Amino acid sequence: MSSLTTSAYAGRAWPFEQARNLIARLVKSRIAGHEDQKRALALIETGKTDEALKAFEGLDRAVILETGYGPSGLPHIGTFGEVARTTMVRQAFEAMTGGAWATRLICFSDDMDGLRKVPDGIPNAEILREDLYKPLTVVRDPFGEYPSFGQHNNARLKAFLDSFGFTYEFLSSTLCYKSGMFDQTLLTALDRFDDIQKVMLPTLGPDRRATYSPFLPISPKTGFVLQVPTLERNVAAGTIVFEEEGERFEVPVTGGHVKMQWKPDWAMRWAALGVDYEMAGKDLIDSVKVSSQVCKVLGGTPPEGFNYELFLDEAGQKISKSKGNGLTMEDWLRYGAPESLAYYMFQSPKSAKKLYFDVIPRATDEFFQQLDAFPKQEEAKQIENPVWFVLRGETGIKSPPVTFGLMLNLVSVANAQDKETLWGFLRAYIPGATPESEPVLDRLAGYAINYFEDFVKPSKTFRLPDEKEKAAMSDLAAKFRELPADTRDAEVLQNLVFEVGKAHEFEPLRAWFQALYEVLLGQSQGPRFGSFVAIFGLERTIALLEQGINGELVQAQ
Repeated sequence: MSSLTTSAYAGRAWPFEQARNLIARLVKSRIAGHEDQKRALALIETGKTDEALKAFEGLDRAVILETGYGPSGLPHIGTFGEVARTTMVRQAFEAMTGGAWATRLICFSDDMDGLRKVPDGIPNAEILREDLYKPLTVVRDPFGEYPSFGQHNNARLKAFLDSFGFTYEFLSSTLCYKSGMFDQTLLTALDRFDDIQKVMLPTLGPDRRATYSPFLPISPKTGFVLQVPTLERNVAAGTIVFEEEGERFEVPVTGGHVKMQWKPDWAMRWAALGVDYEMAGKDLIDSVKVSSQVCKVLGGTPPEGFNYELFLDEAGQKISKSKGNGLTMEDWLRYGAPESLAYYMFQSPKSAKKLYFDVIPRATDEFFQQLDAFPKQEEAKQIENPVWFVLRGETGIKSPPVTFGLMLNLVSVANAQDKETLWGFLRAYIPGATPESEPVLDRLAGYAINYFEDFVKPSKTFRLPDEKEKAAMSDLAAKFRELPADTRDAEVLQNLVFEVGKAHEFEPLRAWFQALYEVLLGQSQGPRFGSFVAIFGLERTIALLEQGINGELVQAQ
């Protein structure tokens, strides 16, 4: 048994907990006898997964993890988060089984669903209005880039998943229905129509119940995905009969002529693809229960999974693709490191978190703090570190010598509009450093410039210092002048700032630092001031203090 497998089985991070649950589900669902189940589990728990797979024929089949995407709107970070988190569970599972058990991650797009409303913020919205109720892979692309709106959104999702290096298989609902991949399960659903109705109808209101059918036929006349009653069923022929505008039609349930309602569709997909694991948002707890019942009706075993809390926007509202009120993946990657996005997804998935622009700098710096700690930890601690999951075991990158928060303030004070200006300061602070030798730092420089221009600059508000603050700032400038002009020791500079604050009796001492930030930087919070001075330089910092004391920064805003 390898040390990694041992550590993984004892792991307390939530992906290990999920992987243990998945293993228990696989053993229970794939092996019939209780004693055989116990033997198989004992082998796996002692690092002998390969022996368990050989000993129990039903066990030796790839483990399928799935994520779902509804391409009725552009992909948002919640969509990315589901793939990232499922990948983390997959990684934990592979560590616990020594890589002996094959796994597959399917990213499924429900792109045969009908477009029910026009998402906000989409160009050429009239195109979508004209194509309402048609399958998303028939709706024209308002961006003019792909044959359909569904294919456009699918491409956007795949491009970002690829940019993060995820290993996955993409499946399109349209392709699965039309290729015949779902045909056998659809015929089973037709045969067990009444049993599905027994599950679904009690969950519906009286009006909906009166017309509900698990099958949504695609209209031969309009191409719409129709919500109409099933009037007749011909199980032998594999067809249903429905009515549209007074005319009766009979269509096969196979070959892409119908789509299932979303809860039965979810269940049908689990049964047809043999899905073993799928997580879902907290708002879908009841839907998971209902779909699990339908899955059993279809002869399948519902997958293992857990319910994560939802992401909220700045106002505390649920993020919605159709409202467009959340961050897109492009947004985050314009302002923060990709690793910080995956780190944010790892943190506390069962706690509701606001997902808006202000979280990016903190998540970026927290990730690099964890990266700094990683090499100093024993293996058992390393696999609990978010870095192990974010970088999927590859920790070749190193933390930048400057925090993102500090970089933001450097951009602000230096009025830097390009990376070369920033590198002028960075080279002085880090002798020999170049964009090539410090690629992560170079990336941070670009993010900082974008973030400052879009969010910090418009909200900066400088104020005048009061008399006590003026005296302290004048004293600090005088003490800085006494130091050698090339002083770059952040600790020496920080201690000096502390001494001046104490000497001028600021209580609490953070009020002194807040005054520096508000007068000199135009904000209530800022970086470790000694580190800022070390990079910005003594001469420039003294000049900045004088500008703040004289009110020049207030006049210039």
